[in-house]
Amino acid sequence: MTSAPKTYHVKSFGCQMNVYDGERMAELMAAQGMTAAADAESADLVVLNTCHIREKATEKVYSEIGRVRKAAAEEHGKAPMVAVAGCVAQAEGEEIARRAKVDVVVGPQAYHNLPDLVAQASARGLALDTDMPAIAKFGALPARRKAGPTAFLTVQEGCDKFCTYCVVPYTRGAEVSRPFDAIVDEAKALVDAGAKEITLLGQNVNAWDDDAGTGLHGLIAALDRIDGLHRIRYTTSHPNDMKEGLIRAHAEVEKLMPFLHLPVQSGSDRVLKAMNRSHSRDSYLRILDRVRAARPDIALSGDFIVGFPGETEDEFADTLSLVDAVGYAQCFSFKYSPRPGTPAAEMDGFITPQVMDERLKRLQDALNRDQAAFNAATVGKSCTVLIERPGRKPGQMLGKSPWLQSVHLETAAAIGDLVEVEIVQAGPNSLAGIERIDAAASEPQLSIS
Repeated sequence: MTSAPKTYHVKSFGCQMNVYDGERMAELMAAQGMTAAADAESADLVVLNTCHIREKATEKVYSEIGRVRKAAAEEHGKAPMVAVAGCVAQAEGEEIARRAKVDVVVGPQAYHNLPDLVAQASARGLALDTDMPAIAKFGALPARRKAGPTAFLTVQEGCDKFCTYCVVPYTRGAEVSRPFDAIVDEAKALVDAGAKEITLLGQNVNAWDDDAGTGLHGLIAALDRIDGLHRIRYTTSHPNDMKEGLIRAHAEVEKLMPFLHLPVQSGSDRVLKAMNRSHSRDSYLRILDRVRAARPDIALSGDFIVGFPGETEDEFADTLSLVDAVGYAQCFSFKYSPRPGTPAAEMDGFITPQVMDERLKRLQDALNRDQAAFNAATVGKSCTVLIERPGRKPGQMLGKSPWLQSVHLETAAAIGDLVEVEIVQAGPNSLAGIERIDAAASEPQLSIS
């Protein structure tokens, strides 16, 4: 038996949904009267909120458990309680409990039970919960009372697409949408708590719907009517759920930012079929044409996997040509990582690490080229920047443009302010701007050609 923890620290790995889940777990602990610790080493309870997308994720969890326990013992002479949460906990829960010295193992659909599990572990030892109820956790979470200028809001979880390389359907379950009223209420609470921008999250966020057939575009329209909310974003989307209403929303909803993250993964139809992506190169490009027709200045983002089993040099060249055709503003790109239990892990045609490394470099060179070109096109233009945090230099603040670019500028504006800025310099990963004192802020004015 151990004493009940008085302080906590949550460390999240991976996607934005894990960031949201980590924030909600912190709120659960705070609602129990616990205090946030500055770091894991000084906390009584450390929650490791894990991601299972990449290879060796489980081994990284064991490494982090050991690091936290060793550092805490060396610096404070005690070992904290350790809770492993998230997708690795869901996929490897019993194995983690067997191999590692942990107190709690809880999956991403059961973390609303974390306070009870911590109490159980304090009294009786190891507590494990990897149940996957459809949506019960959201009703058990505390009300949102504190938010930064930009906040995440999960509206949809799970995935029914079963891409052959992906573990999400197995760790997050089937697609399920949160109720409309619950989402709107949480959005209003976030705005009351200080949020100016809300990003709607889901494994396939554009699959969100309700019994009334509202669709994500209808939900966005409802959020558009919330006073005090200035910006709306959403991620991550699947091409098959990019419906006409959502495309039209990019033209009609002023608060919906001109940014779309739409993963494609490959430019080769054969590889896309092997991935079970359920879209083709051409259908993907036609969606982007429709989006750009609705919002000509939209910034496009995507995901790519190189070295999928059996990918030939010609098929990789198809990916490079798709990149050339789109001109992405930013992207994420990865080497294929076999995940146990997925169909792709059993496929023939393994690509050597050396070939994957070489292809990834060529792809990233092309993506970096296009991102630099997109950023350079903003120089001399004006846009509204949402200030998020101080910059590295005295008097400098950092914020985001409507196109999700980092912008740093010297200003007396506070965190959460919307500032009209002229872009004066572009780097590969950020922009520099000067405040336009004579201009009223507006969303947005910049046109990217």
